Amino acid sequence: MDDEPLSPAEVRSLTNVVNRIAGGVASAVLGKPEVVRLAVTAVLAEGHLLVEDVPGVGKTTLARALSTVVGGVWRRIQCTPDLLPSDITGVTVYRQADAAFEFRPGPVFANVVLADELNRASPKTQSALLEVMEERQVTVDGVRYPVPAPFLVVATQNPVEAAGTYPLPEAQLDRFLMKLSVGYPDEDAEVDVVRNASAGRSPDDLPPVADPERLRAVVALAARAHVADALYRYAVRLAAATRTHPAVRVGASPRGAVALARAARAYACTAGRGYVVPEDLQDLLEPVLAHRLVLAPESYLQGVTPRDVLRDVVWAVPVPAPVAA
Repeated sequence: MDDEPLSPAEVRSLTNVVNRIAGGVASAVLGKPEVVRLAVTAVLAEGHLLVEDVPGVGKTTLARALSTVVGGVWRRIQCTPDLLPSDITGVTVYRQADAAFEFRPGPVFANVVLADELNRASPKTQSALLEVMEERQVTVDGVRYPVPAPFLVVATQNPVEAAGTYPLPEAQLDRFLMKLSVGYPDEDAEVDVVRNASAGRSPDDLPPVADPERLRAVVALAARAHVADALYRYAVRLAAATRTHPAVRVGASPRGAVALARAARAYACTAGRGYVVPEDLQDLLEPVLAHRLVLAPESYLQGVTPRDVLRDVVWAVPVPAPVAA
């Protein structure tokens, strides 16, 4: 796709839609412009988003705002320990009147799927999302059913309440393009949050700024953002450096390097550029790679975090020389 770089007109068109999506989400998620930018980046990259934070900081608000603003069909799955895989994917039923079987699709057949408190679902139910998140299809009784395009899973989880939860395995975490933390707002933003809540404003009231057809076109444009060969190599070296870090037991896989380059294209577009620069890869290193790292047991005891590892990686891997876009 790099053979056809974005024209100035295409960059302007893309930037216009991106700004409208970001503006809509930012009107519900107050005081968090970088979180909103990363969430929009996930949409442009057509990658799944995991939002992890303490209760009450706006995880579900972010997911609902994103779902509403981008338009299309969206569905919410409230994850609980008794949720079954068929409650997500759908089920085949026998119609006695026609003497035939009929597939009834589950909530995963939507453009945006909100899986609230995903770590409360059982491992068996969590695994029902593995195929659809990677291959954009569901297999039920040996029959494949494609989900609509674009397709995005936005999942939330609470890291401080362990009772009745099932930690996501590495294979599940690896399906998410990014993992974000919303964090507490500053005082002024929190005042606005309280004011909006008192007025009864909801993310569901936001007007959609796109539709599936328009969003598909925007995603296709973002995928054409130029990445120089030196930056592909830089992305690979950043991912590879996590595998040799002494604090890491399992580093980022090649899928992590692919995700980093893919997210960087979209991230550049949120800045109004049709090309990637090294700073894009550096800014995305933590949200894209941190959840893919498995630290050595002694590292946890020493208080080392994935953020510490990625900070070392940025310092250790030489930045490519400037390349013309």
